[in-house]
Amino acid sequence: MIYHFSITSSTNDDARDEKYCEGDVVWADFQTAGRGQRGHEWHSRKGENLTFSVVLEPTFVPIAEQFAVSEVVALSLVDMLAEYGIEARIKWTNDIYVGDRKLVGILIEHSLATLTLRRTIVGIGINVNQTEFDASLPNPVSMAQLLDGELNVEDVLQRFLAHLQRNYEALREMQNAKCRIQNVLHERYNALLYRLNEYHTYALPSGERFEAKILGTASNGALRLEDKQGKIKDYLFKEVEFVI
Repeated sequence: MIYHFSITSSTNDDARDEKYCEGDVVWADFQTAGRGQRGHEWHSRKGENLTFSVVLEPTFVPIAEQFAVSEVVALSLVDMLAEYGIEARIKWTNDIYVGDRKLVGILIEHSLATLTLRRTIVGIGINVNQTEFDASLPNPVSMAQLLDGELNVEDVLQRFLAHLQRNYEALREMQNAKCRIQNVLHERYNALLYRLNEYHTYALPSGERFEAKILGTASNGALRLEDKQGKIKDYLFKEVEFVI
């Protein structure tokens, strides 16, 4: 069920309420305290974009394989955008880019059972109809800018949810065909990575910068980079940043 609100502080915070069940969507026209990855705020004009959270209960996913949920969400966004003729790429870990511009931000928060995931809140912000952005944002773009016209935001939401259901159910099937299904999702995710097999600059937390190319991601979600000396290393979230 979709719960639509005019304003809230954060849809991810709201969706934590146990009254929401798997598949429920908390959608707000405006968030007063929306947030993204790495503690960043999510900026969005009221009513022009999509800011929502989806509740999942992926109890069939082992904790060690939780990155598969991120893959499903990212692939569903790319699939939805393709319906509109937008060729998007997945910027590790959880952004969707068109060219060098950010179209979608994703914030995924898990709670755990003993051996598996218990509950997952998938927060998503899609730039749909906004055409003027805060000057502090380095590289935003919207669907309306890419398509040269306004879109129906609820239609965008419904199309995404259809793809999410399809990909999520494929992931669920890994109980019976784990290797085949998970490998297919992982291979698709890797094939759609932003800057795959291209040399670019990356930064370490120390500020050091280096040139490397993306080879893909490991099963745990680590980004696999190869530098110009041929050294290959995996980096976890917050261990490396893109320089754009």
